[in-house]
Amino acid sequence: MPDSDSLYHRLFAIPYMVEMLVREFVPQALAGDLDFSRLQRINTKFHTGRPSARRREGDVIWKLPTRAGAEIYLLLEFQSEIDWWMAVRTQIYQGLLWQQVIDECKLKRGAQLPPLMLLVLYNGPKRWEAPTEVNKLVALSQDSALWSWQPQVQYYLLDLGAFPGNDLARRRSLAALLFRLERPLAPRELESLLEEVIGWFRRHPNQGRLQRLFGELIRQAAEGLGMKVPVSNNFLEMKMKSNLATIGETWKQQAMAEGLAEGRAKGQAEGRVQGKAEALICLLAERFGALAPSLRTRINRAKLATLDRWFKRAIVAPNLSSVFAPRR
Repeated sequence: MPDSDSLYHRLFAIPYMVEMLVREFVPQALAGDLDFSRLQRINTKFHTGRPSARRREGDVIWKLPTRAGAEIYLLLEFQSEIDWWMAVRTQIYQGLLWQQVIDECKLKRGAQLPPLMLLVLYNGPKRWEAPTEVNKLVALSQDSALWSWQPQVQYYLLDLGAFPGNDLARRRSLAALLFRLERPLAPRELESLLEEVIGWFRRHPNQGRLQRLFGELIRQAAEGLGMKVPVSNNFLEMKMKSNLATIGETWKQQAMAEGLAEGRAKGQAEGRVQGKAEALICLLAERFGALAPSLRTRINRAKLATLDRWFKRAIVAPNLSSVFAPRR
């Protein structure tokens, strides 16, 4: 996620956004058991002194208690390009996080590790095609005696572009609005979507931090359409509406200009065809006498390439019929 990469990290560093994402876009059986009132952000510390350990600055990790009293760690990974080896990375991330939990909690022999779930949010233009399970990458038949010894790690994929547009449109959460903003939008579509975003924040007035981040997202989308939009403290309400109206007007003017240019080009092309047809009729009448109405109609309906071919023949043809003979 190029420019929006850090923006996504900031968005999903907000508990409310994480709750909406999980409730609406992960399996309902999982989301229904989680206690979102006790969400806790976890800082990654994969630099424990071991030579093989490394810090994962990009991870967004949350600890979510379940209503049954257990805890689950949710790892969020953001992708703008397809990574064929994502399942291998998943295995590494989960192992490093578990090692961090062991070290920080000083787990003793007989203790159990907390469950993990890695969620990949992908917003690239192509649909995700990489395996979501690491054993799908192993060159081994499931019939092999070694199969049961292979890693079983997997991740949950949210391919944002794979959701049907009408499916996202019927959802009213801010997470769904975010995914819609990630798609290519025409000015009119962006203007309509802006109205929905503004409506959401009017219904949720105490989400100033999220509003500022969504203002940045919309500004990026507007700039992608060629409109430089200034930043404002009250960005969504005061600036975006008027600027998107300007974008819409600019788009309409551009469409009109393109239509006029296309019309002129079409008119010029039609003029060339008509001129060539009239010249051919004059040449044939000069050489072979008056033309039948049906032949004039045929000439007037012909395309420019056909008229060019007939005109060249008419200059040297011994008779009228040879001008219109089929091509060999």
